[in-house]
Amino acid sequence: MQKEHRSKLLWELTVRRSEGAKKNSDSPAMSLSNMEEEEEEAGCEEVERLFSNGDFYTGQWMDNFPHGTGKYLWTDGCMYEGDWCRGKTMGTGKFSWPSGATYDGDFKTGFMDGYGTYIGSNGDTYKGFWVKNLKHGKGRKNYVNGDYYEGEWRCGVQDGQGKYIWRNGNEYEGQWKNGAMSAKGSLLWANGNRYIGMWEDGLPKGEGRFLWVDGSFYMGNWSADPNEQTGTYYPSSIGPPKNRDWSPEVVFAVDLKDCKICNAEAITIFPSQKTLNWTGVEVDFSHRLCVSQPGKAAADSSTRPKWRRSIDFARKSSRGGEKGSDRAGGWETDGESGCDRDSDDCLAPLRYSDVDAMRIRIQQLKGQMKEMKKQGDTISKGHKNYELMLNLQLGIRHSVARPGPTTSLDLKASAFDPKEKVWTRFPPEGSKHTPPHQSCDFRWKDYCPLVFRTLRKLFNIDPGDYMISICGNDALRELSSPGKSGSFFYLTNDDRYMIKTMKKSEVKVLLRMLPAYYNHVRSFENTLVTKFFGLHCVKLTGATQRKVRFVIMGNLFCSEYVIHRRYDLKGSSHGRTTDKPEAEIDENTTLKDLDLNFIFRLQKAWFQEFQRQVERDCEFLEQERIMDYSLLVGLHFRDTEGDGDPDLSDAEPRLSKADMDHLLCDPTRWASMRLGINMPARVEQTVRRVDCETQLFGEPTGEFYDVVLFFGIIDILQDYDISKKLEHAYKSFQYDATSISAVDPKLYAKRFRDFIFKAFSEDY
Repeated sequence: MQKEHRSKLLWELTVRRSEGAKKNSDSPAMSLSNMEEEEEEAGCEEVERLFSNGDFYTGQWMDNFPHGTGKYLWTDGCMYEGDWCRGKTMGTGKFSWPSGATYDGDFKTGFMDGYGTYIGSNGDTYKGFWVKNLKHGKGRKNYVNGDYYEGEWRCGVQDGQGKYIWRNGNEYEGQWKNGAMSAKGSLLWANGNRYIGMWEDGLPKGEGRFLWVDGSFYMGNWSADPNEQTGTYYPSSIGPPKNRDWSPEVVFAVDLKDCKICNAEAITIFPSQKTLNWTGVEVDFSHRLCVSQPGKAAADSSTRPKWRRSIDFARKSSRGGEKGSDRAGGWETDGESGCDRDSDDCLAPLRYSDVDAMRIRIQQLKGQMKEMKKQGDTISKGHKNYELMLNLQLGIRHSVARPGPTTSLDLKASAFDPKEKVWTRFPPEGSKHTPPHQSCDFRWKDYCPLVFRTLRKLFNIDPGDYMISICGNDALRELSSPGKSGSFFYLTNDDRYMIKTMKKSEVKVLLRMLPAYYNHVRSFENTLVTKFFGLHCVKLTGATQRKVRFVIMGNLFCSEYVIHRRYDLKGSSHGRTTDKPEAEIDENTTLKDLDLNFIFRLQKAWFQEFQRQVERDCEFLEQERIMDYSLLVGLHFRDTEGDGDPDLSDAEPRLSKADMDHLLCDPTRWASMRLGINMPARVEQTVRRVDCETQLFGEPTGEFYDVVLFFGIIDILQDYDISKKLEHAYKSFQYDATSISAVDPKLYAKRFRDFIFKAFSEDY
């Protein structure tokens, strides 16, 4: 019966939409703006989509984005219904939190921005203006206890001219600053007494008068410190003096007790943050009432090998199926789109009670999809490193939010001094500079904070986005096994940043080379070396007494594209093959030199720039006595024909050199494309001889595949110290000295370049 009822509701909704569309098309008068909207809507379609992270969207869709009107349910219970513009909430809409709080009003590029009403879970209500998720401008806040404030707001708090009335009848009118009564203002008590004068942080401070109902008053200098209070009592002209023995301390100790400003309910997560949680379309369900031409049905892939089907599935997830889209699979847009819709609502009204119905629908749809997990294990409560993650997030938030000097790119030598570090203690109960927290007592160290702050500026890292990625509500993910060095790796939920634990020796190497590294990345915008954003240490106190040092780096494979194959290339052959059987190799497996079965073909201009940059980067690493680094390469196989078949064993060449040149000349791709990032290219498959296990390169087969390439130089913190020299001497007795990784930096750089320039070539 429930199934029949849902089907009936869906049919009625479809009929209403159809009638609405017909009504609009029959309208005789149509303005130019309406015509433009109609043309835009002609490219929209009605969809239901369940995403790989469990989120669900139903509504209008265009160019791989929610666009028009639609509603979106996140797995944590947050829900939005309203206008969308290319993946951003834009126009008017309603956002609901699982706590029961709601915002109903204007949105702009994902933010609560404009005029709107926020009702908190505790019943507090604010009606007024917003800017970038914060109350800003004129507005009225009614508190659940009966108090209310009406006036000006700035950055989320009372600031400017405003009036606050308490439920007991007390009333303040005057200036506010940072949520407290400040500057000039008047407080009228319910009994008729009044203070008129200066305020600071919610208390009388400076010159002011206290007036009684009978006409007597006290005038003088006010302060919470009795030693700073000076003034004179003036009796009333009518009747005998009644308040001669009165002291100003009574105001601070008694009268102001009932004049506390209510604390605003904290918004746990903003709608603008929720729009960033999308990780790729996992299932594209049947299009309903398609305004445009219905898409083709996906080809059955059940007969393909298991690992190929997973790639096929991932490719469809990231691609979205539209040709020419340079943002396949992502909702983030570069800048504001300039879209401001005021279209008729074509969806059923959204109520918070709809959450349960949508969750039922999600459970039904999940039965039709194949689960794709993100790489790594989520660090949830109970995980052995849960407290360490909390410490890390608290420390990062403190470091980034701490006010610093205006940074110039020209840093003094003292900023690079290894002794330039800042220690901060984080007691559980909190301190003057740190918030209370539920983790253990720990100390936090920032190495060369000014240098890394400037590096983030140099790399165009927005401080707010940086904090949200690492310290937001989403937990970090720990990669399943430590690296060869014993270090552990953690990924932020949005995949933008990787956090690596470090040995003390690695910290010393990074601090030693930091001045040269800074000058190098500043000089060469297209450098391929790892981008470092912060170097820190957590020192756990108590019985543990251990130090955990870690560095924050950019994640090379943070992309809207699924990475189907990844290679770690050094140019050596000893031990340079994966230990997994082919049946277990998937898109998260990192293959090595002897597993490489492709030659990467770059367009001429890109190949020349690639050669120049590899030479520069290798020269830098050689001068710093660094070895054992590698080129990490990721491949996303494009499907330009839309056949959904990524099986490399029988695929035909699909992208000619002319087509590639045309693609590279497409201005819409330039903003998101640079050396090593989001690069269209071709790969040619190679085959090795069976009788030669150490053959680094196979023979070209003439079979080409169009790909998107990602690559960069990683693991640049291993210097040629005594341990590496001993390793080289020991292994040289057993193996060919040129085949092992541990070699002199000069020889390593030459061998690395020779190998890379054979693996990459110009696309003729």
